Amino acid sequence: MTVQQEMGHTQGLGDANSIWFKLTALTKADPENPMRTLQMMADRYGPVITVNLPNQRVVFLTEPEHFKHVLVQKADDYIKYFDGLKPVFGKSMITHDGVLWQKIRMPQQPAFHPDMFAEYIPYFLQAIRSKMDLWSKLAETGETFEMVEQTWTLAADMICKALFDRDMPFNPHFVFKCVKTYTDVMNHKAIRLKVVNNEEFEVTDEDAAKAMEAWAAVPPAVMAADPREERERTLLKMIEAVTADPSVPEFDQQQAIDEIKQYLWAGTETTALTLAWAMYLVSKNPEAADRVRTAGEATYGDREPTAADYSALAYTRAVIQETMRLYPPVWGLIRVATKPDVIGGKEIRPGDRVVIFGYGAHHNPRFWPEPEEFRPERWMGSTKGQVKYSYLPFGAGKRSCIGGAMSQVENTLALSILLRRFRPEYMGNEPPGINGTVTLTPKGGLKFRVRELS
Repeated sequence: MTVQQEMGHTQGLGDANSIWFKLTALTKADPENPMRTLQMMADRYGPVITVNLPNQRVVFLTEPEHFKHVLVQKADDYIKYFDGLKPVFGKSMITHDGVLWQKIRMPQQPAFHPDMFAEYIPYFLQAIRSKMDLWSKLAETGETFEMVEQTWTLAADMICKALFDRDMPFNPHFVFKCVKTYTDVMNHKAIRLKVVNNEEFEVTDEDAAKAMEAWAAVPPAVMAADPREERERTLLKMIEAVTADPSVPEFDQQQAIDEIKQYLWAGTETTALTLAWAMYLVSKNPEAADRVRTAGEATYGDREPTAADYSALAYTRAVIQETMRLYPPVWGLIRVATKPDVIGGKEIRPGDRVVIFGYGAHHNPRFWPEPEEFRPERWMGSTKGQVKYSYLPFGAGKRSCIGGAMSQVENTLALSILLRRFRPEYMGNEPPGINGTVTLTPKGGLKFRVRELS
């Protein structure tokens, strides 16, 4: 596909008709944390807010009972909104609904059964060891680096090794920059100007299109790469098997490529953002970092952790859960109403864009005592008192994230192992700003340096 052809498909996110672009107009009052504007709207106007925009109506939901209504009770009446993301995900299952979505997801589901995690952990650990080798060099030089880039490349390495039986057949730092270029350009026109060495330059649609050309080459490279161990029980093997199955004609070669796109972008980015935000939180709360280290020492000592050790790392897992509460990678889920409905006494019309504002529920004092405080301990005891659907890091209902549980395993192990060897030191603005794009990304990144512990 040429740059010109690709550009024809990249207008959705940054286009004036896109909900992502329109949402920026509602959040300009607080550019450092646009989520606060949405929270204030919810406090002032109630749990169901209708906003009339040109040629479109947006409905904000902030109550867990309404989240349940849309995501669980009437899930078939509210379809996913993915305008502008087709160049990223193609026709992967993340963009589908209904029978077709189920037909595509079912052959892949076994790869994410908890019983498989024990098989994946050795490969997660290999990727973490490679990252430690790099961090050891960074600790020697004392140079600063972008944490999200570090965690993204780690997550991509874990996915390739564990799910695809491949070493990364691409430069993950280059691919990360392609991902970032596209999302910077297409999420919001307002953030297209970049500053490097105090000189402004514009990141253009053509830059985004070139980034997508590079991105499109990644999945075929993964499929063509030599297997590491010829393992039979991998996600890639499952995808190849269903591609060859004539009874599932929908799952053709392009579908296989698009599914790999999904895992290498959506699955990698959400895992990476959580781990990066967790590094920020433990760097600001050194007692939490020390407690993570102590838990690792007590649980697996000098050997490498296993699946059983993951289960025993309760506090480290709680740090990850609390990170996803404070900084949910997906701050809001967007659905499109297909039928008339009523939510909280407000009329819902077909075509309405319904925003499930998970971040707002995560920070609501009615559901979480001292919601702005970093308190992993809140996850250590019984969660019976927790309001159901007030915590949505991976969505809810049948369309919840297929890799959510695996992501928690990856991040818990990575945080435990990395903190036992290194002390991350946050070097950026305090507090870090937030970009409320499709995902909750740190504004300007998260600048760190690391020190190696003796």
